Amino acid sequence: MGLVIAVANQKGGVGKTTTAINLAASFAAAEVRSLLVDCDPQANSTGGLGFARDPERISTYHLLMAEATASDGVISTELDGLSLIPSHKNLIGANIELVNMENREYRLRNALQSVREKFDFIVLDCPPALDLLTLNALVAADSVLVPMQAEYFALEGVSELLDTIDRLRQGFNPGLQIEGVVLTMYDDRTNLAQQVTQELKRHFGDKLLDTIIPRNIRLAEAPSYGKPALLYDVRSRGAESYIRLAKEIMQRRMQPATAEPQAHSQTEPSVAPDDQRQDFSDGKELKRVNES
Repeated sequence: MGLVIAVANQKGGVGKTTTAINLAASFAAAEVRSLLVDCDPQANSTGGLGFARDPERISTYHLLMAEATASDGVISTELDGLSLIPSHKNLIGANIELVNMENREYRLRNALQSVREKFDFIVLDCPPALDLLTLNALVAADSVLVPMQAEYFALEGVSELLDTIDRLRQGFNPGLQIEGVVLTMYDDRTNLAQQVTQELKRHFGDKLLDTIIPRNIRLAEAPSYGKPALLYDVRSRGAESYIRLAKEIMQRRMQPATAEPQAHSQTEPSVAPDDQRQDFSDGKELKRVNES
């Protein structure tokens, strides 16, 4: 069964969609079968992979309304190994239509059962709200990846999300785990970023991932070309950071349950300097990214 990871944070502008697109693409680049499910009515993940918003195409809305199966909605992308279930703005209506439906919280979970064996990783791009769409994604997920900026308001938002996750465990999804917290749009030149990072270390311990995502113009440009960053500019710092993030998640998942946790609180997450960055321009290196 494929691992379902929800990329969630109810605070907007923290890089959820960028993380969902590029993490799913980095899994695929490592020769791991990957599916990106766009659960956001804004459909930015859909557009970020080069697909126009088409109301006639099967989307996440049809899955939630049980009008189509997940297999019917899966479409191939430009990157081998990466598939997509697109979204559309009509998904916003699902928040109203689901209210009186039976098993409304389990709609997405039930829909994805038919494709879980076809993929190794299923990444859910959640909307920036704690609504029924996000609730469906969190109930369907095995774990939650929380992207956040190193800013004060981001700390407040994460505490609310963690409270929601605890409530979900009690009522709907007892096995839901926190995959990790990943810092995005990071600028280590500011004192605030360093202070927030220290606070996150104290709070999350080894759940704060080592890989951090820097501010990078290539990450911002790539969606306008309908490509993940590693297809737009594989040697950019942003693309390489997401490749490292995918590798870190896979390595954590492969570690034996009895392994001693790493003392992340002892080390400072950092972005590799330019002269130490890996060059993934060779396609073979992309395919070997998960072999070290």
